[in-house]
Amino acid sequence: MTTLEICNARALDGAPVDVRVEHGRIAAIGASLSTPPGTPDGASQRIDAQGALLLPGLVESHTHLDKTVWGMPWYVNECGSRLIDRIDNERQWRASSGHDAGAASLALGRAFLAAGTTRLRTHVDIDTDAGLRHLDGVLATRETLADTLDMQIVAFPQSGVLDRAGTVELLDASLSRGADVLGWLDPCAIDRDPKASLDAMFALADKHGCPVDIHLHEPGEMGVFSFELMLERIAALGMQGKVAVSHAFCLGELDAARADAMLARLADAGVALITSAPPSRIVPPLMACRRAGVPLAGGNDGIRDTWTPYGTPDMLERAMLIGMRYNLRRDDELEIALDCVTYQGARTCWFEDYGLHVGARADLVLVDALNAAQAIATRAPRRWVIAGGQVVVREGVAV
Repeated sequence: MTTLEICNARALDGAPVDVRVEHGRIAAIGASLSTPPGTPDGASQRIDAQGALLLPGLVESHTHLDKTVWGMPWYVNECGSRLIDRIDNERQWRASSGHDAGAASLALGRAFLAAGTTRLRTHVDIDTDAGLRHLDGVLATRETLADTLDMQIVAFPQSGVLDRAGTVELLDASLSRGADVLGWLDPCAIDRDPKASLDAMFALADKHGCPVDIHLHEPGEMGVFSFELMLERIAALGMQGKVAVSHAFCLGELDAARADAMLARLADAGVALITSAPPSRIVPPLMACRRAGVPLAGGNDGIRDTWTPYGTPDMLERAMLIGMRYNLRRDDELEIALDCVTYQGARTCWFEDYGLHVGARADLVLVDALNAAQAIATRAPRRWVIAGGQVVVREGVAV
């Protein structure tokens, strides 16, 4: 066994901190740790952090590795502006271009790792045109990166379910093949029959005993109605703590009293929220969520694909965008933005053994910054990244 020792790091509170890693986990953390007596020469690798800020591994709670054109020729976007335009355009382009979800997801997954992301949830398109082809590509990526990147896969029916016969069966097969989470999409706006749509979703999740992560773009009262139906089914099936809702734009449209009441119900049902903090849409109220005890995590959504030319696999940049969207300016407020891409991400996505404590998986990021606020505002260079106890970035260079 080789022990990894990190010395002269700086904790988020500014205190000096050392970390010892054994068997891929944090064996000790604190000030001025010493090498255990009896450790053979050469059995310990030592990293001098030189005052770098120690962060837990960053968490990407919502992305689409299978869709990206990261590292590929520029995609010229001439798509219409409606949601259904983008859905149809993407499905047609992927089919006609032969887009390889395996190669695409591997390139972007490695870029995430190099920027300090060690836990990641990715949605993968499942539809009656592509079948399970995209899933197979991302499953291969997960296997390739298994020693370093802890990846969850969401089987996601991007084209909807009820109007495309056979989609439920494909989702069922996806969960049997290795997908971890059942995804879904706008039961009112896309499926146009929210009761039947959500009945199908919860029946499938109940069959597999898996959690659910639903894209809910629906605005206003439509989105609230979908939430109401979900809460009924969560209670009926005992699925408290197993549902996440991505986007949830409608919550940002409610007046404060009504939003607080809805958030209290979501907290009771253990529902978590995920946002990309888009500048073009109303977003769930971050501070109200925290007061209510509703986890709110951050994710990029798509990164450079047929939907958008924007995005990078850098969760410190996403934390900066969360800070800008929610007008977080004080240093202590920016710690909340960091929390959205670290601990809240792990909580929302049910990643186990996460954090900076003895026994946690050794996912550690050392950055050139004094504190969380500087790390976010400057998107501080990643000097060292350790994932599952393995060094993946050494002195700023991906290995």
